[in-house]
Amino acid sequence: MELRGELGSSRTWFWLVALLFAYASFTVKSVESTNQLKDEFVQRAADRVKWLPGQPASFTFRQYAGYVNVEGDIGRHLFYYLAESPKNCSGKPLVLWLNGGPGCSSMGNGWAEELGPFHITENGTGLVLNTKSWIRYANLLFLDSPTGVGYSYSDNPEENHSGGDARTAEDSYTFLIRWLERFPEYKTRDFYITGESYAGHYIPQLAALIHERNKDAELKINLKGIMVGNPSTDNYYDSIGAIDYWLSHAMISPKTHDDLHRACNFTDPNCCSQECNDKYYYANQVEIGGIDSYNVNSPSCPSADDGAPQKRRRLTQSSRSKNPFLRVVAGYDPCNSYGYNADIYFNRKDVQKALHANVSGEIPYKWMSCNTEISWTDQALSVLPLYEELIKAGYRIWIYSGDNDGVVPITGTLYAIESLNLPVTVPWYAWYTKTQVAGRCQFYEGITLITVRGAGHEVPLLQPSRFLSMFRYFLVGKELPGDPIYT
Repeated sequence: MELRGELGSSRTWFWLVALLFAYASFTVKSVESTNQLKDEFVQRAADRVKWLPGQPASFTFRQYAGYVNVEGDIGRHLFYYLAESPKNCSGKPLVLWLNGGPGCSSMGNGWAEELGPFHITENGTGLVLNTKSWIRYANLLFLDSPTGVGYSYSDNPEENHSGGDARTAEDSYTFLIRWLERFPEYKTRDFYITGESYAGHYIPQLAALIHERNKDAELKINLKGIMVGNPSTDNYYDSIGAIDYWLSHAMISPKTHDDLHRACNFTDPNCCSQECNDKYYYANQVEIGGIDSYNVNSPSCPSADDGAPQKRRRLTQSSRSKNPFLRVVAGYDPCNSYGYNADIYFNRKDVQKALHANVSGEIPYKWMSCNTEISWTDQALSVLPLYEELIKAGYRIWIYSGDNDGVVPITGTLYAIESLNLPVTVPWYAWYTKTQVAGRCQFYEGITLITVRGAGHEVPLLQPSRFLSMFRYFLVGKELPGDPIYT
């Protein structure tokens, strides 16, 4: 009996001690969680942008900007900007915008030139409201990624000059998780990822990572869909699509078209031969000539203000790829001054202070719209397998293309989508804004393909009304309107 009593007493003490440990652990975690929430609340308040230099007095929306550290040991600091919709922001989705390059700033391109709440005035002196901004329909989150792009930076200087697909996706995912802790009201909000150009890699890679991590993550990101514009999709299809587009638009001769197909082996990851490179540069320098390939029908700007020849951004090259067709950065209309204005505006100290960026001079280089010196360490040959994965998971996927883009043209995108052998649910038709043809579209089982008439590589730059209309239909998941006479 005494032995049995001792055992019973031992068990009682065991459970008492276990309960005390559990309570202590719970209390510590509760305190840590409370402190974390408090820290995030304080940081969120510090991120509030009260006023941007030159901002018009008529703005009526909240904006935030600052950094999220995505790597504690090294210190990789990704810069973000959030503009909340001026009306009923709590009832509208969260939309992330990513620019490509790789190496181009979402602030310098998407924010300043395309769909952000403001445009920058001449010589970076001020801001005007962008009446075609997406904030009419959504809360907009802009992210500069990877480090070395825009205001984003790493404490390790080497990481400001190199990047890759894998690290960019991982850092962007970590950013979202930590950003949502700072803005918890968006945790359950419908979430969409959008962007253009090399973000054709970033977006499906990030979406696939979210889909996979959501299976076990404590915080599940409420991803509903993605929309990518003029996207880098598949090395092979993008490359042959460019050649075929050039011929169809009388930009190159039939002979050069055939020579490029013969000399360039785009199925080889180590493409291309010297002959292929020579044919490529001949096509660009001699036959295509002095146009902006990012918008083939735009007027050329014959000279800069000082009378010197205007630098053509289409010729800007980097060593990111052995395939000359992929050595490009996001471009813009050569007669458009937004990019020049952004370079001035975002290097202003008062602007950086207002945006809580580079406050202590952490960035050892000038802000630039596109950092062409970033070396790219890993690059997917194709993101088509990710599209198949995302289609199977049921996400909304829209792919759009300005039909005047000669760098990542509609032909290559069409070839890539057709290679998936998806059933067509709504065949090719012209879609309209009011009484004007805005482009063409075709609905596949799992993907919607859209062209935007009269737009180049950066669709909202030249066709903001059509772009905004398309975005609205994307959010509600409805077909684009056809000919108003027959509908």
